[in-house]
Amino acid sequence: MAILRSGSAAKEHSPAWVTGAGGLIGSRIVRSAATQAPEWSVRALTRQDLDLTDFAAVQQRFRQERPALIIHCAAISQSPTCQANPTLAHKVNVDVTGLLAELAVDIPFVFFSSDLVFDGRHGNYREMDVVNPLSVYGETKVAAERLVVANPKHTIIRTSLNGGVSPTGDRGFNEQMRRVWQSGQSLKLFTDEFRCPIPAEITARTVWELVARQAVGVYHVAGSERLSRWQIGQLVAARWPKLKPKITPASLKEYQGAPRPADSSLNCDKVQTLLPFPLPRLTDWLAEHSDEEF
Repeated sequence: MAILRSGSAAKEHSPAWVTGAGGLIGSRIVRSAATQAPEWSVRALTRQDLDLTDFAAVQQRFRQERPALIIHCAAISQSPTCQANPTLAHKVNVDVTGLLAELAVDIPFVFFSSDLVFDGRHGNYREMDVVNPLSVYGETKVAAERLVVANPKHTIIRTSLNGGVSPTGDRGFNEQMRRVWQSGQSLKLFTDEFRCPIPAEITARTVWELVARQAVGVYHVAGSERLSRWQIGQLVAARWPKLKPKITPASLKEYQGAPRPADSSLNCDKVQTLLPFPLPRLTDWLAEHSDEEF
């Protein structure tokens, strides 16, 4: 299906910033640009390349490079880290987003949020459903969303668990599981906590589709299969039998850490109407792809 690119997105080799380029989703967005968005000249921004909390440096770099698009993936995304240091979490997840959104006042800005903005009481959440985060991480994402959505030119993507191969080998949920098994440890996984996992390469492809269509507002981008943590673990374990993976079923009711939503599954009907491909079921996608890809 051909995509008509118009307006600012049609400028050949326009500069685009991708923050968090050292992470799973950011790296996939950068890698896929050559084939899926060749009209953009992508600037991959990693933590080593530019400290986003150094606002003066960010402002200076923006003035120098004048990007025509910002895709903001960088964040402190581990809930325990956010719970332990809410001040740092707010600075990175909210204040940095606010700065970038302000700099991008006249250009497209794509912000990555999370299914954890919801309390998980019923699942199958749509974009217009009321947010009610249970964790500090979720709270920072809600606060950042409010800054982004104030500009009608900007876009929010709420996603779920992303899997795949990251530059550091530990960003995808599948990589984190595999590392535990490689160390000989067992995983305790909840049978009553549900998400909609998605391969990061599909997330990246969706981003470029939305950019090409100049789609603005809030979109849910996740897999089309609602799975428990236990079911996800079984799917990943089946791909690595040589590690002799150990998983034990557990209940969210036993969990003693920061609050977690029981069912943060996302309804992606809105974005699906814009895509020339279906958002996949994780079970089907894994059956069609090799271990090296996940």
